[in-house]
Amino acid sequence: MKTDQGIIDLHTHTFFSDGVLSPAELVRRAEYSGYSAIAITDHVDASNIEHVLSGIIEFCKKTRPFYDMVILPGVEITHVPPKQIKSLVSLARSAGAAIIVLHGETICEPVPPGTNLAGIEAGIDILAHPGLITEAEVKLAAEQGVYLEISGRHSHGLGNGRVLHLARKLSARCVLDTDTHAPKDLFTPTYREKVALGAGMTAEEYELVKKNMQSIVKECIAKI
Repeated sequence: MKTDQGIIDLHTHTFFSDGVLSPAELVRRAEYSGYSAIAITDHVDASNIEHVLSGIIEFCKKTRPFYDMVILPGVEITHVPPKQIKSLVSLARSAGAAIIVLHGETICEPVPPGTNLAGIEAGIDILAHPGLITEAEVKLAAEQGVYLEISGRHSHGLGNGRVLHLARKLSARCVLDTDTHAPKDLFTPTYREKVALGAGMTAEEYELVKKNMQSIVKECIAKI
């Protein structure tokens, strides 16, 4: 499996939460769009984390042999009380999540204040669309090895400029994901590049982000 070629996307949803596609259709459409790796990261909280993750893991195990594309099981912990995040991260790890995304403090939804900081402190992998994240939080993310997401989703992407600016200033690492919920959300190579450059990335930074994502995939493969 060559993850240095094709699109990598580490934040997607199926009908296990609020996406419109089955895992099988999402993976097939991703393959058709030129993906080399995809993580299925449906929304979870204390009510469904084990059920959703077990379904995603089972799908990945049974489907992975039929694809050259890497398929990773994960979760997006979403809209939970900040003080609950650490325990849910631990539960997701022990239940077999290869990647843990946290629904950050996007400017377009009423995410509880303190979510960004709690997620970084809990050791998540990716802080999705962190909105008006503070310099102190970005500095801590850099120290803890937590990746900050530049989002291809129209509403969440409104904070991309700030996230990239502070990540550049404080040497935090970024990823570039779709937050796919429907077929139209999947990246094409051309559109992915436009999102990156539109957020303010230089061509060199865009290449570095792609390398960041290749590294994450390799680490996740080792876990599974």
